[in-house]
Amino acid sequence: MRNKVIIEFNNVSKKFKKGQKLYLKQALLDFFKPNVTEEFWALKNIDFKISKGESVGIIGVNGSGKSTILKLIAGVLTPTRGEVEVIGRIGPLIELGAGFHPELSGRDNIYLNGTILGLSKKELEEKFESIVDFAELSDFIDTPVKHYSSGMYMRLGFSIAIHINPEILLIDEILAVGDLGFQKKCIDKMNSFHSQGKTIIIISHSMDIVSTFCEKAILIDKGKIREVGKPEKVIAAYNKLIT
Repeated sequence: MRNKVIIEFNNVSKKFKKGQKLYLKQALLDFFKPNVTEEFWALKNIDFKISKGESVGIIGVNGSGKSTILKLIAGVLTPTRGEVEVIGRIGPLIELGAGFHPELSGRDNIYLNGTILGLSKKELEEKFESIVDFAELSDFIDTPVKHYSSGMYMRLGFSIAIHINPEILLIDEILAVGDLGFQKKCIDKMNSFHSQGKTIIIISHSMDIVSTFCEKAILIDKGKIREVGKPEKVIAAYNKLIT
């Protein structure tokens, strides 16, 4: 079963519109200007496959298209062209605090996010204490999350994501936030998941994390795949790119 392909990108491209004008005066001025294309391609003709149980690192400079790939896997975005196929329950940690309602408490956000990610009220009640304990937020669980630090956001988001028992865990750079002790706790949990045959995809600017944790890496540059393979090979290609 470990060779079963559970994520596949077939000739995937994603186009975005650049920032739209929010003010009436700007919109009126633009109306009289020549029509200028306000679009850009974040991804161009992407092809890759990820098998069940693989740990994959996606690397590249800021703006290269890495987070767009994760959002396509999570179903947050849809491709402009091509097809994305994903099999399995996803635990997404795509953006720090994404999906959290700032006015609601940590407690309420656990129930809100857990429901969005597919857990029933009964399942959430059974997992609630474990989520809070792992996040180390028992003293702040009834505080509105708008008062949380970035590290507290990360701890709560990570804890919720792992407690939905995902088959695919998506992690976008959040391990760069928070204290080293909790980062190690997260890495240990990811290693545990990996040993259970879970698939883990991580975006990180830490080449140490990619080289020690991942068995495969993908280098993205300007919306295109430049290298796929063993982390050492892909990291070497990345280092050439940035020097």
